[in-house]
Amino acid sequence: MTGGGLLVAGTTSDAGKSVVTAGICRWLVRQGVKVAPFKAQNMSLNSFVTREGAEIGRAQAMQAQACRVEPTALMNPVLLKPGGEQSSQVVLLGKPVGELSARGYHGGRQQRLLGTVLDCLAELRGTYDAVICEGAGSPAEINLRRTDIVNMGVARGARLPVLVVGDIDRGGVFASFFGTVALLSREDQELVAGFLVNKFRGDVSLLEPGLDMLNGLTGRWTYGVLPYRHGLGIDEEDGLRVSLRGAVRESDVAPPVGEDVLRVAVCAVPLMSNFTDVDALAAEPGVVVRFVDRPEELADADLVVVPGTRGTVRALEWLRERGLGEALVRRAREGRPVLGICGGFQVLGERIEDEVESRRGQVDGLGVLPVRVRFAREKTLTRPVGEALGQRVDGYEIHHGVASVEGGDPFLDGCRVGQTWGTHWHGSLESDGFRRAFLREVAAAAGRRFTPAPDTSFAALREEQLDRLGDLIEQHADTDALWRLIESGAPPGLPFIPPGAPA
Repeated sequence: MTGGGLLVAGTTSDAGKSVVTAGICRWLVRQGVKVAPFKAQNMSLNSFVTREGAEIGRAQAMQAQACRVEPTALMNPVLLKPGGEQSSQVVLLGKPVGELSARGYHGGRQQRLLGTVLDCLAELRGTYDAVICEGAGSPAEINLRRTDIVNMGVARGARLPVLVVGDIDRGGVFASFFGTVALLSREDQELVAGFLVNKFRGDVSLLEPGLDMLNGLTGRWTYGVLPYRHGLGIDEEDGLRVSLRGAVRESDVAPPVGEDVLRVAVCAVPLMSNFTDVDALAAEPGVVVRFVDRPEELADADLVVVPGTRGTVRALEWLRERGLGEALVRRAREGRPVLGICGGFQVLGERIEDEVESRRGQVDGLGVLPVRVRFAREKTLTRPVGEALGQRVDGYEIHHGVASVEGGDPFLDGCRVGQTWGTHWHGSLESDGFRRAFLREVAAAAGRRFTPAPDTSFAALREEQLDRLGDLIEQHADTDALWRLIESGAPPGLPFIPPGAPA
């Protein structure tokens, strides 16, 4: 028996598809439904490693957590990791299969993947009661419809009802809803069941006349109006502006347990990947996290983090061009705390030999850690467990660079020299005991009377955020109508809205 399904599409990127999908997943699992997330194709530099060693988007890993299931490669069969303006690494079923330009991908390769995508979705639907799928961008991108495998292409292939999410905080939501439907073909429109308004501020009764008119114009109902909520802070896919900057800016910084706050500066390197690593720091009471791109912004920082990047050599050049490289070297010599993660660890080393990512050959690093890095063609994808500062640490690794550590004190898979630390492990700061021990060291080195909170649980905070998303759906959406969609598909007889897709 095939389980039920739903595709959550959006009028634009950042309309709220990821959070709505996660919210529906959490609402369903609280009703006793066995549910899984799915996104056919994800473009993201925020990725995660599953237990079987497959790389998928972090948004789908977060949605799997909302479902209370282990993430697998089936949930995100195609992951595109941008390496610049013109090309991306293609990750298929969790493993990299090559680099392609946008023209090459949309010119034929993408459409050939539709069968793989539909097979993965069918396998999930054969295992779960329901599969909640997330689209990408907008389904009305008429220039890409012929090769689409993530919006109406997958909806048509799997006969999924489609719910279109619009961000009313941006304005123009009624025009966006109407225009999205009106630019789809008759066959695609038959699957668009209705709309969901996201990020509404104010009195819903003032919105209702517009929703009634939208129904009259399209023959489709609005399935809910979700209020604006600050600081949800969950993993999204579309980059720093959307995810972490918003989470840090909007979340309330709890007062410190000790006398001082701790200031963390994160170097906003190009092609930044897995910047979600510092979410756990931002969750600590009294820790203030900000992203920086000028050397003077490091002056009052108690800790500087150099995060992961999809372009290690490019990031190294960027750090040098902006004077940040020199500032990092100076900090290291002065014994002021610096943490390099993955690509950030690599740039802190002595030498990088890269014939894979940048193809620049041998490049001198910043030279503050006794490490030499050689880029291998095969990508390391693991879920290591270890110990540091007397505490258990869990992490995950996603990198082509192989580090040869030639000195310093051991630190996870990397090393430590004075107050400069480096590791390939993403996610290590989510280990509560280790994070507290690390922050105590940072505070002591920085001369701050900062004390980590003794009871901050990052996993519990993440669960609270996912429950808040489930509450939004349960309290502000027509859940009976949503379940009918998931179980029975789009209502029959939905009207065609001209002009439809161009021939």
